Amino acid sequence: IGGEVMYYIGIDIGGTGVQAGLVDESGKIIFTNECITDVAAGFDKVMEDINIMVRDLLKENDIKISDIKSIGCGVPGFINKKGQVTCVNLNWKSEEFIKTLQSKFPEVKVYADNDATVAALAEAKAGSMKGCDVGVMYTLGTGVGGGIIINGKAFSGAHNMGSELGHVIIDSNYYDCSCGNNGCLETFCSATAIINYSKKLISDGRNSKILEFANNDIDNVNAKNIFDAYRENDEVAVETINRFKEYLAKSIASIINTIDPEIISIGGGISRSGDIILDGIVRKYVVFKEEEFADIVIATLGADAGIVGAAFLS
Repeated sequence: IGGEVMYYIGIDIGGTGVQAGLVDESGKIIFTNECITDVAAGFDKVMEDINIMVRDLLKENDIKISDIKSIGCGVPGFINKKGQVTCVNLNWKSEEFIKTLQSKFPEVKVYADNDATVAALAEAKAGSMKGCDVGVMYTLGTGVGGGIIINGKAFSGAHNMGSELGHVIIDSNYYDCSCGNNGCLETFCSATAIINYSKKLISDGRNSKILEFANNDIDNVNAKNIFDAYRENDEVAVETINRFKEYLAKSIASIINTIDPEIISIGGGISRSGDIILDGIVRKYVVFKEEEFADIVIATLGADAGIVGAAFLS
């Protein structure tokens, strides 16, 4: 491949796997490889695995490290101003992430950010928010992540703690968030939250098709069962999804009232039921109800967002 073209490397670190990709200037992934996330072996092992993967990526494509403009990583946790990463599901606490990565690739600029921020950057570069100056992305999966893009760059605030949209406190709830607070958006609008709420209603004695879809085992209930039952007008599913939509609409309206983005993109597993999610309830909570506000769209890059976004961190 070599030559005058510059390439980027994006690395997407997940709880079970690490993916590395070679990305061109337009955001197209040229080549990828992956390995398992060796959580048990610890931080240094994961970093060495990343080193090996990147070297293999270069070798297999006949590219020199000098052809790489930067290497970026999306991490499933918090990275502070000093480049230290804390990540509960990998058992990392203030690990020297940037310093370690830089020591493995001294010739190249290296960057890292939270995986939801990285996904938002990808959507802004090559996906559903392409070309917009101000965009916000929600990732609705096991938890709720968020990313804010301003003038084509990821915005994480003065201390790198910004855009934690899943931990904006929106109401009091019947269970606490994993972060220790009560009332985080994550406890209303994640897949985990809707599963918990439907199971609560079923355990209270309500009849529901959700249970049928889960082979009559309440422990098997997943988000797809709930959306399937919703489509069949199941009472428990309708109540669960309407509650979810109401809180998501309030959160989105708050973001609109705060930073007035051009586009709000919804990604993560729940976005696959995008036709159900937001049929016009946001306007109810926006201050200037008669005015145009952000287009609300479904993210388009899916699983590629982690690699593409990481590649363009700067």
